[in-house]
Amino acid sequence: MPVDPHRVAVLAPDGVVGFDLSIPCQVFGTVRLADGSHPYRVLVCGSRRTVSATAGGMTYFDIKVPHPLSAAEDAGTVLVPGLSAPYRVPGELLDTVRAAAERGARVVSICTGALVLAAAGLLNGRRVTTHWATAAELASRYPDVTVDARALFIGDGRIFTSAGVAAGLDLCLHLVSRDFGAAVAATASRVVVMAPIREGGQAQFIPGSEPPADNGSLAATLAWMQENAGEPLTLAGIAQHAALSVRTLTRRFQEQIGMSPSRWLRLQRLHLARRLLETTDLPIPQVAERSGYGSANALRAHFAQDLATTPQRYRHAFRPAAQRG
Repeated sequence: MPVDPHRVAVLAPDGVVGFDLSIPCQVFGTVRLADGSHPYRVLVCGSRRTVSATAGGMTYFDIKVPHPLSAAEDAGTVLVPGLSAPYRVPGELLDTVRAAAERGARVVSICTGALVLAAAGLLNGRRVTTHWATAAELASRYPDVTVDARALFIGDGRIFTSAGVAAGLDLCLHLVSRDFGAAVAATASRVVVMAPIREGGQAQFIPGSEPPADNGSLAATLAWMQENAGEPLTLAGIAQHAALSVRTLTRRFQEQIGMSPSRWLRLQRLHLARRLLETTDLPIPQVAERSGYGSANALRAHFAQDLATTPQRYRHAFRPAAQRG
């Protein structure tokens, strides 16, 4: 059976986390292309017509499931939301996600849904994430899986996993960006009132000791870096803007953002370059210059490493045909 790349099957077993279930429906259902069309068809599927929905481990309401599991058979994306009891899932649910992976579909989990993917044998040898409170148990139950509790979401081949709750929004917007480009994803993010790229990892949300007394916010410096991402910024210059030593700046980035200043700046430049390729006719060398890469060769190298494509191919794939001339 051929796979429809823009058909999204959201699986709804009993005990599904209601918020997680609604995230892909809201995000993918919000997406509009330049011609106003809706590219995705989202189907909520399950083996039962009515399931209980949970929040915080408590059952609050029931949900009617409009489609059987068989409706997921030709979906290009099969998504497993978080569950209140992810260790006790029906065998037919595991069969559905295994079959999706075997036919080359994109298999996605939100929060504790990663445990379902692990139980189906899809995560062995992969780097994945899940809610920080469940990460240790996932790693213990499945020693062949590399669990990174710091990440908001991770893509490993055709398998995508995300951290808890709101990280599902981050991942779904990321998938929209992969499918239709950064500009379309940015429009969808504005509709759901969500940053298209939420910086940092879930390390910033894990309870721990009180932060140091001098742990001031980097918000002003981050905004300045975004505004000047196309400029030849240096670590020393960033530290000077923040009125910090380089050592203190690096420490605060790790504490608040979960990555180094250089890595964060690299992500901003990549996002800027993608927007310029999608929305302008600038030649590749000018895109490279305006986005801070300095040369077309450097831009090509970063696109190959981060996006597995070239700037020219990216523009062809994600710029509306009417704007290509």
